[in-house]
This record gives sequence, structure tokens and C-alpha cells, in this order.
Amino acid sequence: MTRYDRQIKFYGIGDSGHHLIEDATVGIIGCGALGTHLAESIARSGVKKIVIVDRDYVEVSNLQRQSLFKESDAKLSTPKVVACERELKAIRSDLELETYIAHCDTSLLEAAFLQCDCLLDATDNFETRQVINDFSYKYNIPWIYGACVESTYVACPFIPGVTPCFNCVMGILPVMNRTCDTVGIIEPAVSLATSYQMMYCLKILSKTPFDAKLVFGDVWQMDHTALKFSRMFDESCATCGRQPTYPYLQFKQTETMLCGRDTVQFTTLKFNEEELKQHLENNKIQYAVSPYFIRFKFEGHPMIWFKGGRLLIHEVKTVNEAKKIYHQLFG
Repeated sequence: MTRYDRQIKFYGIGDSGHHLIEDATVGIIGCGALGTHLAESIARSGVKKIVIVDRDYVEVSNLQRQSLFKESDAKLSTPKVVACERELKAIRSDLELETYIAHCDTSLLEAAFLQCDCLLDATDNFETRQVINDFSYKYNIPWIYGACVESTYVACPFIPGVTPCFNCVMGILPVMNRTCDTVGIIEPAVSLATSYQMMYCLKILSKTPFDAKLVFGDVWQMDHTALKFSRMFDESCATCGRQPTYPYLQFKQTETMLCGRDTVQFTTLKFNEEELKQHLENNKIQYAVSPYFIRFKFEGHPMIWFKGGRLLIHEVKTVNEAKKIYHQLFG
């Protein structure tokens, strides 16, 4: 009896489907509630390799729904991909992992995710999904959208050459303009979103034919809907139409308000670690150094600078407020 005996015995996968899964590489964009659930499920399915990117670190409020993280990770502000990699390696020592503590943009997708057979969306913002969508259709890599808030969940597969893209279907997607920080979330909603994402991923990897459907519902109210969307192609769509231009791959966003976090991210810092330390010391600002970032405060605002150049400014309400603080500190 092998490790994957029960999966191989399942009629929908079988021995041939499992061999395809074992040869696959899966990309996961985001390592929060959706991302950690997906990463564990994908690792246990037997895929050869997982590529993961996330820009954030573990906080205590994550522990209620984001699996793979421990209290010690929150105390140490461990980057999410670092904690995730540690736990996945404990689950499967033979798993190949490639992780990035970074903001997911076009350059990173093209550098790290072209090797993937399927992409799993575990992000928390619309802009990144637009970039993933363009990347997917330009390079012919299926991706699976997922989201959840309160007790609601949604999942949908987008397959280049087969289904309309994210842009074409946006009109029927459930409105997700609330955030976990304002209205909360329960773990069963996360589990249902990722269960459908995982199901679609296994079908794609095992080359199992299926009708793509948008699935959404409310687990608390026990509501569920599944909609076909194959006829929603827009021939003028810039991503999947007759003459695609993939506009979001050209989009450069240097300041980003993180979803529900009262935090703004800057991605264009030009100085290195030693230059930042010197600047802080010159301005008599105390700082703490970890293997992954430098933490400090300015004008009462906690800040974290990640090695590689990203800066998070916490406890701000708008991008303009963060810009003002940024320029006060760095000129």
C-alpha cells in the first residue's frame, strides 16, 4: 500500500491520473487563509513541486483560519512563506519548494511561474488577480480564482483557449467588496472555497475533462449555486479576445493599500540594507533586524522594510497619508 493508495483508487484519478499529478508543478499566489489550505492539500496530493509567493508576515489574528502557522510565528513575525515552507517540508520531505517573500507582479510571475501547470489564486486584491489573469492567458497556464469573506465563498477555473477569462465573467461574480477585517470570516467558508479550487486543480493536473462552473455560496445560510459561463466570451476582451493586448502585464503600481490592513506597501525603494540602517541611525530611529526584514517606527507608525526593497507602513488610512509619512522620513 503506497502513500497515495486512496487517491489512486479513486475512480476520477486512478493510476494514470496520479502519475500526471506527480509530474506537476503548481503555483500559489498568496499564503494566507486560502494559500495555506491550498498549499497543504496540494503537497499531500503528491505534486512534484510548489511555487509560492507572499508579501506578508504572520500576525496573531491570522491563526484563527490560516493553517500551517503557529503562535511562535506570530510572536516572531515570521514571513508567511517561511513558515509555510517549514510545515510543508515536515509533511513531505521529498516535496520541491520554491518560495518568494515578495509582491506578486509581472516580473516575478514571468521569472518564477512559467514552469507551473496550474496557478491557484489565494490573493486578497483585485489588481493582482488582473495581472494573474493576463499572465495566464498570455502563457496558456490555467488559473483558479478563489475568495471568501464572512461565511461566503467563491471559486472559478479559467482555462486559456477553453473558457472566457476573469474579465469576461466579472459581471456575474459575487460582489466581494467587504473585507475580513471589517466583517470577519469563519473557517468553513475558507475550507469550501479551497475545496472547490483544489477539486478543479486535480482535474486540470490529471487531464480530466469537465464543465467549468463558477461556484459560490454562503455556508452559514447553507446556500450554494453553480453557474456555467462558457458562452460569456467577449471578442473585444483585451485578455482573451481576438486581439489580446494583456494590458495588466504592463501595469506598474508602486504604492498599494493592503486589503483591510490600514497598511500601504511601497515597492520602489532604491536603497540597500546598510543604507537604510545608516539613515535610521542618522535620524536617531531605533530599529530591529531579523533575517528577513528591518522593523522600526516613525511618527508613531510601525514600519517594516523587507530585504529586496519593499516597505510596509502600518496604521494609515490612505495611500496619500502613507506617501506624506514616507517623504517626511526619506525626503
